[in-house]
Amino acid sequence: MAGTTVSGVGSGIDTQSIVTSLVNADKAPKQLQINSQSQKATTTLSSIGKIQAALDAFRGALTTMGTDNSFSGLTGTSSNEAVATMTAGAGASNGSFSLVVNQLATPSKLSTVSFAAGQTTVVNKTTTATTLTMSQSGKNYDLSVPPNATLQQVRDSINSQFSTAGLSANILTDSSGSRLILTSTNGGVGSDITMSGNSGIDTGYTVVSPPQNAKYTIDGIAAESKTNNIADAVSGISIKLLTVSPTVTTNDQTENPKRTAVTISVSTSTTALKSGVKGFVDTYNALLKAMNTETAVTKDASGNSVAATLTGDPTLRTLQSALRNEFNALSGSGTLKSLAQFGISTDQSTGLLTIDDKKWGAAALTNAADITSIFTGKTGLLARMTAATDDYAKPSTGIFATRSASLSESLTDLSKQQSALDERSAALQTSLTSKYASMDSLVASLRQQSSNILGTLNALNNDKNS
Repeated sequence: MAGTTVSGVGSGIDTQSIVTSLVNADKAPKQLQINSQSQKATTTLSSIGKIQAALDAFRGALTTMGTDNSFSGLTGTSSNEAVATMTAGAGASNGSFSLVVNQLATPSKLSTVSFAAGQTTVVNKTTTATTLTMSQSGKNYDLSVPPNATLQQVRDSINSQFSTAGLSANILTDSSGSRLILTSTNGGVGSDITMSGNSGIDTGYTVVSPPQNAKYTIDGIAAESKTNNIADAVSGISIKLLTVSPTVTTNDQTENPKRTAVTISVSTSTTALKSGVKGFVDTYNALLKAMNTETAVTKDASGNSVAATLTGDPTLRTLQSALRNEFNALSGSGTLKSLAQFGISTDQSTGLLTIDDKKWGAAALTNAADITSIFTGKTGLLARMTAATDDYAKPSTGIFATRSASLSESLTDLSKQQSALDERSAALQTSLTSKYASMDSLVASLRQQSSNILGTLNALNNDKNS
């Protein structure tokens, strides 16, 4: 602690130790309280944060499951994934389609003339900035080219300033030099790029490839798309075109050769359905494990019970109860209305879910549609689980967010209390040190007076005896 300390020169008493002991004794009760409350608030805040993170992950997974067709039991296949791949989503139904890809969508691509000095070529040798104007779909994008700018710097500026506008620049280098390649990231007819301005970079540019739409047929019906990702041709099915379908006759060079069709199929699969259910079980169990870790009572090396930070916490008990109630509730429109009827059971000690493969197989074989109705819809398990956890998970006003904010405020207040306690203890040490120094000086003075008196008396006695 700050302040002057003394050891009793005059009194012979260790006043420094006395002052330290008195200050520590005065500080100890409040310090113990601050330490205890700080440790509790810190560990509780950490535990609440872990639970909140696990709950956010759980709710995010519920949202994903509700939108990615996890419980439709449908699986999609392509007979030639080198030509096209597909995924079945919400709204898909059993069926197959014949797909022929005649042309892929390609973007507009331009090339400048070649610059012999390579990508470090200075493209603006003037003392003032010039402008390169890139135009697409009726919009102009002006790039300021500063004095002494190189081809590489122009490329970097285009990518940093106009990537979100659908423009991308690269540099192609060969034995003759380097040229700037400008490409549209928005494909399809109508996305043509042009270059103009006073920079000189646009002078003599050439069109490497014009934009074109993807052309394909589905069950013989011709269609076009500005991209190679087709999301609306067949309800609930997303198709990604990868290459043109091979010709029926090898090396057929005719104008419109006959091409081999790809079969796109959607079918019911209990394996896909179980994968969706297992995803829910794993996600639910991850949340339960996080809560169990923060609430469990364990044994130490001596066999004594040790409570976790949130053991017995009423908020956690209420949340766990809400989750169990929704899991055990009957729902759906089919014959089987509970997950237990599909072999999904709850461990009585941990609350974790397990799937009995034998019971699942028997139930899913004849009642696969029932599992979909249990999970999906406005009254399905996914929606109910989300609703049951809403009050806990809201970012700023939820139960956990409010509690975390309160704990943070407590830690801030405890920090202020610690500062005040330190200041009070420092002041007390200064005061006690001063008082003991005065006492020591007084004792030294009295001792000196006593010594002087004794000296005088001894002198008188000596005179009387002589």
